[in-house]
Amino acid sequence: MKRFITGVFALTLLVGCKEPKQEEEMPAVNDEQVQEMAYMDYGAEFSNSDVIDAMELGTMYKTMKVGDTTTVKVKGTIADVCVKKGCWIKMPVGDASATVKFKDYGFFLPKNGKGKEVILSGKAYKNITPVEELRHYAEDAGKSEEEIAAITEEEVTLSFIADGAMVEEFDNPDVEGVEKTEE
Repeated sequence: MKRFITGVFALTLLVGCKEPKQEEEMPAVNDEQVQEMAYMDYGAEFSNSDVIDAMELGTMYKTMKVGDTTTVKVKGTIADVCVKKGCWIKMPVGDASATVKFKDYGFFLPKNGKGKEVILSGKAYKNITPVEELRHYAEDAGKSEEEIAAITEEEVTLSFIADGAMVEEFDNPDVEGVEKTEE
């Protein structure tokens, strides 16, 4: 009987000292669902399929002439934004930057969206931007009086008219014309 009790005790020690099995955690959502949830929509709704990279759009701009237009969906980063209303953004495209406006001023992007990822649907084109408009953009961007006065010549601009945009989701987006509600 002593041997039986000693055997049960030894077996209990072995089982009790064994490391518990670690179960692998399952994510609540898959990668596609995370991507869908990670954007805030502005303007017209569109799917984020057939999207090209901003660097590829930069290559397309190089082959365009003033007045050429192409319809495209592009993914890039907001490099600059109108600090007054969010009525335009700048997006790097290759070794240049495109000025993005929003169709019929129908929507604006967050004024604090600088550095956020953006997917745009619309038309890319090259045009000539007059001095007054260039100065207006410089003023909206918060440039100094000296910087604004230094703008004396029109320039060929890489432009984009977006009819819809998806911006990487972040806390407290500051969007003109959108009322904030408290819960």
